[in-house]
Amino acid sequence: MSILSESPVFVSGEVARKVFTWSEAIESLRATYSLPEQAGATPPRTVATVGKAWLRTLPALPPGGQYFGAKLMGTGVQGVSSGIDYVIVLFDRETSRIAAFLDANSITAFRTAATSALALDVLAPKTPARLAVLGSGLEASHHARAFAAIRTLTDVVVYSPTPERRAAFAEGITRDLGVSARPASSAQEAVDGADIVLSAARSQGEKPILFGDWLKPGATVVSIGSTIPQQREIDASVVERSDLIICDSLEEVLTETGDMMAAQAAGMSFHDKSFSLNDLVRGACDERVRTADIRMFKSVGGGLQDIVVAELLVRKALEAGLATPLPIQFESKR
Repeated sequence: MSILSESPVFVSGEVARKVFTWSEAIESLRATYSLPEQAGATPPRTVATVGKAWLRTLPALPPGGQYFGAKLMGTGVQGVSSGIDYVIVLFDRETSRIAAFLDANSITAFRTAATSALALDVLAPKTPARLAVLGSGLEASHHARAFAAIRTLTDVVVYSPTPERRAAFAEGITRDLGVSARPASSAQEAVDGADIVLSAARSQGEKPILFGDWLKPGATVVSIGSTIPQQREIDASVVERSDLIICDSLEEVLTETGDMMAAQAAGMSFHDKSFSLNDLVRGACDERVRTADIRMFKSVGGGLQDIVVAELLVRKALEAGLATPLPIQFESKR
């Protein structure tokens, strides 16, 4: 069967995991965030809902890339119990044609952790560090591995509510990264003395799981678990104690996440110490990074990160001969 040259390709989740590397993803994101922001390139995510059914879209036209596109995810009348499919659609800037479809389930976790690692690489002192991890799920696991790509980890201490899960997490870190790791019996015990604190799990009941007075001087916090108004992860005291707050999507983090909404309701002022990841990578916050004691990166995720990592994976899959050509062609409206 012949494949038309303008036919799109498909990159499966298996292929994405096979060709993905943390260092390449982090550097691809660094290259993108080092370019000036372009108005309209990264509009806010949208969510359509009816009953249990919902559809979320995250579009982006990254500067400097060959592709632009959007990630879509959704679920039907059965709700999340029936599973959630993720897909990224890429358009080629030169031809305007649909170039690729990617299974984006793994890519979502990859891009979130790689973006956090990029922020951490600029924010945290370039010295060996002890990592505290709150959470033992996929996002926590990927973040620990992404952080190991940009910093030497002296040891890792993990807390999550289920003893078996945190023990398995610690075993996996030692096995895969060759880093000493152990479970802790409480979140405070895990955070005690940590140079880097990853908060990657919301508590049951949407109550904070990390408090400001637990942090040692000079600590860097990464918080990824509160992305909508209804979700809580860090206490307002963490916001108050942070001298510098970097956000991957400044407006969404400050106005649409439960943690920051709670801090504002408590009367805290944080807008004057909050900046975008673009500002951080472009050097606009260098003096604040140098003088800040507690630094925090807070993420809601974004379409820009999806498209940048998707482009990297399409290129690598094509080079490796692992992208699947699709025997289809779209009719263009002219």
